[in-house]
Amino acid sequence: MCAMKTVILTLILAMSVPALASKDKSKKEPDTGPVAALNFVVLKDANSKPIHNAVVVLHLVSDNGKQEKGGLELKTDLDGHANYDGIPYGKLRVQVLATGFQTYGGDYDVNQPSMDIKISLKRPGGQYSVYENHPGDKPDPNSNPKPQP
Repeated sequence: MCAMKTVILTLILAMSVPALASKDKSKKEPDTGPVAALNFVVLKDANSKPIHNAVVVLHLVSDNGKQEKGGLELKTDLDGHANYDGIPYGKLRVQVLATGFQTYGGDYDVNQPSMDIKISLKRPGGQYSVYENHPGDKPDPNSNPKPQP
């Protein structure tokens, strides 16, 4: 129950920050043009089950391909969903982090009023060590063979 309250509070806070910033009408903000609603679903690659409490980080990307400062951080709910309305059209860099999974990163072209983005996260692979024997390895001719009894 506490985790659900945290997710709801995080989403409410994330959605209220742009609204609070736009309250001051004395400062003229540049028109960003059309904006989109993004709907993310984060799933386990192995079985397509949802990953809750995954962190979805959004960064606008400039025309020259550089990530702009700032950004937005969302968390997925129990069904693996995270949503945000008000992303301007253009390039968007998305990173997804979840405990026990490989970090995901990808760029998207936001060019329609609503976009559904499905992201599958993989478990980390094993690390390769030169100190272990591996199937198919040939014996090293420079190593000392074990003496035969």
